[in-house]
Amino acid sequence: MTDYYLRSVELHRRNQGKIEITPRVEVTNRDDLSLVYTPGVAQVSREIAESPNKSFELTWRGRVVAIISDGSAVLGLGNVGEAAAMPVMEGKALLLSQFAGVSAVPLVVSAHSEDELVDLVTKLAPSFGAINLEDIAAPICFGVEDRLQNLGIPVFHDDQHGTAIVVRAAIKNAAKVLGKEYRDLRVVVSGAGAAGLAVSQMLLGLERQDGKLVKVSEEHVRDLLIVDSQGAIYQGREGLSGWKKQFAEHTNKAGIKGSLAEAVKGADVFVGVSRGGVLSPQMVREMGNDSIVFAMANPDPEITYEEAVKAGAAVVGTGRSDYPNQINNSLAFPGVFAGALTGRATKITLNMKIAASDELASSIVPTRDEILPSMFLPGLAGRIAKRVAHQAQIDNVIRY
Repeated sequence: MTDYYLRSVELHRRNQGKIEITPRVEVTNRDDLSLVYTPGVAQVSREIAESPNKSFELTWRGRVVAIISDGSAVLGLGNVGEAAAMPVMEGKALLLSQFAGVSAVPLVVSAHSEDELVDLVTKLAPSFGAINLEDIAAPICFGVEDRLQNLGIPVFHDDQHGTAIVVRAAIKNAAKVLGKEYRDLRVVVSGAGAAGLAVSQMLLGLERQDGKLVKVSEEHVRDLLIVDSQGAIYQGREGLSGWKKQFAEHTNKAGIKGSLAEAVKGADVFVGVSRGGVLSPQMVREMGNDSIVFAMANPDPEITYEEAVKAGAAVVGTGRSDYPNQINNSLAFPGVFAGALTGRATKITLNMKIAASDELASSIVPTRDEILPSMFLPGLAGRIAKRVAHQAQIDNVIRY
């Protein structure tokens, strides 16, 4: 197999990263200079001072996203620090540009508390049209995102909701291929961090409102069980607090206790957003008939693609691009941000996320080996963007 690790290091060294800022206007004479800078630019500033929303039309603001990370939960590597997060943030900026025509600026920051991050993003907001929070560890990421929802521009934690959008689409298509009903599925989610709880939230039709989980959609799976490092989450489990305690009230109807091995027995779907190697072939064999296994930990999945197939899983996906059925938030976030910007959205609602997920699922006739489209499917991000922008209008979360 190609050594992507070594080749990636060489690519980054050769190019000193992956992105750069380039001008959109040339300055070749004094007349040009007078337009882009003084004196002409003074009138642009006057107009924005009188009507701040003009900043979205007269500056880069209406087409630029800030990608902000504190480096506390990078891929499956954990807390590797701000500087080590930059290659991932650059990668997201590159994907936004190439697949959705959206410019982005990666910002890795030495701010790690909820209050620090909220304050920092609030102060940066006047420079950008949207904020992509990235690789910020739970539970801080929940409070940061929730407190910034009235900032006036979309604030979207992609690790949470981008992942959830894609997982929902993948499960719906896998169920369709296998002749199962989405509403009849029993799902086990391994991992109770940002991605795990957001996936659970979306599959159950829940939304966070004023610090509480509220049922807002009647479309949801039959049951869902979350497993963290201590085992299955259930009502009354000692030590549960915060969001985990609230999720215990909405999940695990049978009150299953114990390890992941106990949780997955008879399950229809396994969703892994935890760490490599936690799901054994024997656990897969003890799942229900025609099981669906999405082992999405990066770079090492909860079980390898080959092991899961050999153990009898009917549909298998990972988060990696070098295996079939990649289930990765990169399928969603370019279109979501493009739609939020072109639709002049002030926030991203649950309905906008569902619209993105539905468009992603419907963009392909799924098979066992191709349940989701490739990122390289022409026009994919544009179609998602159109659906998201339209839903923003319906939800009336737009800037006038």
